[in-house]
Amino acid sequence: MSIFNELFYQPIYNALIALYHFLWNDFAIAIIALTVLIKFALLPLSRKQIDSQKKIQEVQPKIKELQEKNKGDKEKIAKETMALYKEHGINPAAGCLPLIVMIVLFFAMYRVIFNLSGEQEFMPKAEDLYSITPQIESIKEVGLGFLELGEVNYFLAVITAILTYIQIAMMQKKGKNGEEVDKEKDVPKEKKKSAGGFGDPDFAQTMQKQMLFIIPAMTLFIGFTFPAGLTLYWFTSTLFTVVQQWFVMKA
Repeated sequence: MSIFNELFYQPIYNALIALYHFLWNDFAIAIIALTVLIKFALLPLSRKQIDSQKKIQEVQPKIKELQEKNKGDKEKIAKETMALYKEHGINPAAGCLPLIVMIVLFFAMYRVIFNLSGEQEFMPKAEDLYSITPQIESIKEVGLGFLELGEVNYFLAVITAILTYIQIAMMQKKGKNGEEVDKEKDVPKEKKKSAGGFGDPDFAQTMQKQMLFIIPAMTLFIGFTFPAGLTLYWFTSTLFTVVQQWFVMKA
């Protein structure tokens, strides 16, 4: 836990308080600014993830072809799919590390907001502050003039869930030639019956379709459960990713 505190919790805690001090004493702006700074710091990592996802979508037509060619032979389909990934320099696990980092940062941000929360104001704790961090007695809970960061905000939760859906849909929508890669009518009935193994590409496609709804649903649950400050962080992070994906996919 001390490693988590030193590498994630305390830096985020102190950065938020410092940004609050320098950005018009508005905690919402501080959260947005810190989120953008974090996303910029993770740009090389997230760019690699998006590029990998883009390449996977681009080879989907070839995967369809080898599925049809080796229909019913799941082991051969999986083997040739991995060979195809290797040929195109695709690492299917490339998205794991950025996801892990974002989950860790999410929990760090949650702890920061939870530990700051008071009845009417956020109260910084001296034991969590660096000596160079501006000393602030209290932080106003209302940000942007209207957003109560310590309370649940259902509207922000819904908007964040919709944005999360858009983010995932952008990566799943089309392959290189603009073809829809997830149309079930293009999948032979016999091949559908053979799907289901972890090594089967159809299994991965099924999981992608499920994630399109499961992750936004989880985002909605989080937004309906946790303070708006945390939802604002998730919203800003997702919006940044959507804009980044748009530019990468257009490149």
